[in-house]
Amino acid sequence: MKSEIVCIGTEILLGNIINTNSYFLSEALAGLGIDVYYHSVVGDNQRRLEEVLNTSLKRSDLIITTGGLGPTADDLTKETVSKVLNKKLVLDEEELERLKAFFLKIGREMTKNNIKQAYLPEGSIRLPNLNGTAPGVIIETDRNTVIMLPGPPNEMKPMFENQVIPYLRKKSQGSLFSQTIRFFGIGESSLEDCLQDIIVSQSDPTIAPYAGEGEVKLRITTKTSDGKPGEAFNKTIEIIKERLGKYIYSIQDDTIENVTAGILMKSGLTLSIAESCTGGRISSMLTSVPGISKSLEGTVISYSNSVKTKVLGVRKETLDTFGAVSRETAVEMAEGVRNLCSSDIGLSVTGIAGPSGGTDEKPVGLVYIALSDPDCSGCWEKRFSGNREKIQIYSAKNAINILRLYLEHRASGVDKFSF
Repeated sequence: MKSEIVCIGTEILLGNIINTNSYFLSEALAGLGIDVYYHSVVGDNQRRLEEVLNTSLKRSDLIITTGGLGPTADDLTKETVSKVLNKKLVLDEEELERLKAFFLKIGREMTKNNIKQAYLPEGSIRLPNLNGTAPGVIIETDRNTVIMLPGPPNEMKPMFENQVIPYLRKKSQGSLFSQTIRFFGIGESSLEDCLQDIIVSQSDPTIAPYAGEGEVKLRITTKTSDGKPGEAFNKTIEIIKERLGKYIYSIQDDTIENVTAGILMKSGLTLSIAESCTGGRISSMLTSVPGISKSLEGTVISYSNSVKTKVLGVRKETLDTFGAVSRETAVEMAEGVRNLCSSDIGLSVTGIAGPSGGTDEKPVGLVYIALSDPDCSGCWEKRFSGNREKIQIYSAKNAINILRLYLEHRASGVDKFSF
C-alpha cells in the first residue's frame, strides 16, 4: 500500500510551528508495514490544496491529512476533500450532540461556526475527537482511502493510535515489527562502529541508529505475519545487549526521565534538586512523570550566589575560592538541598550555559553535576558544546542519567556507589 501524508496549515509554511505530525505518522505507518512515499505541506488555500489532493489521489492508495478541520473560515480540509471526491457534506446529528456536550462540560458557549465541524462527507466514517472539537474522517473510494485528522498533535496522536491504527491493521497484509533501544553515554558513530558487522550484513532484521539530544536510539525492524518477531530478531537484540549493555537505559523506547523516575519511585527513596545553569529543566523533566510527587521533595533554582549561600548553605569561602562553577560548589549545593528538604538524595548542577560568561579556564559548556546521599557525595565534570539551550538540555539529561546509574547501583545490592 502506497501512502502519503499531507499536512495543512499556513503556520507550518511560515515556520510558526514545527511539523511533528509527519514524523509521528511516518514512524507509525512504517510500524504497520505501510510505505510512505511522499510528504506534502500546503497552506490554508483551497485552490492549492485541491492541486495537492488531485496529485495525491493519482499516485497513492492512502492519503492522510492533518489540520484544517477547525471551525474558522480558513479551515477548509473537509470542504476541499469533499469537493475533489464529489461528496456532499451532511450534518451528523450524533457529532453535533457531542459538540454541544463538550462545550457544556467546559462551561463555554458553542458558537455557530462550531456547527460546521459536525458536517461530514456523505458515506464517511466519523472518528470522534476525545481531546478537542474537530472529529476525524475516513473516506473510502474504489481507488483510495483518505483519512483526515486534526492538526494539534495532542488531538491527532491519540485519534490515530486508538482509532486509525485498528482500522489500518484490518486492511494491511503483514506488518513490520520494530523495537527501539535507547543509549546514553555513547555517540552515534561509536555505537555504529561497535555494530558495524551487523549493519553491513543486515537484511532482516534491519538496524538503524538515530542521534538524539545527548543520546542515541537504535531501531531494530523485522517483517512479520503474526505481529511477533522471529528468532533472528531476538538474536540481534541479544548481541546488541552483549556489546553495548552498559550504555542501554531503555529497550522499549522510553525517555530517560520516565525510566529514572520509575526507578526512583520504586526505590522508596526521596530526592531534592538544586539547579543553577539548567534553570529548572531537570525538575521539569522529572515532574512530567505522573506519581513523582511521592519521591521528589523539592527544588531550588539557585542562580545567584546569595541564594546558594542563604538557602542552600554553600559557604562563602567556597564561592570566593573556587567560584560558583566548580566541583566544590556543586557538592555543597547537593548536600545543602538534601539537608534543606530532608531527602535521601541531593542532586545539583552548576555551569556556564553561555553564550557569554566563559573564560579560558572555565569555558562556556563547562558543567558540574553533583550527587549526595547521607554517606558520601561525588561530582562529575562535563563539557558540552553548542548554544545555551543545547547545553542546558544536555546538562539536565546527564544529571538525570547520573541519578539513574546511582539508583540502579543501589538496587543491585552493592553497598557503595563509586563516585
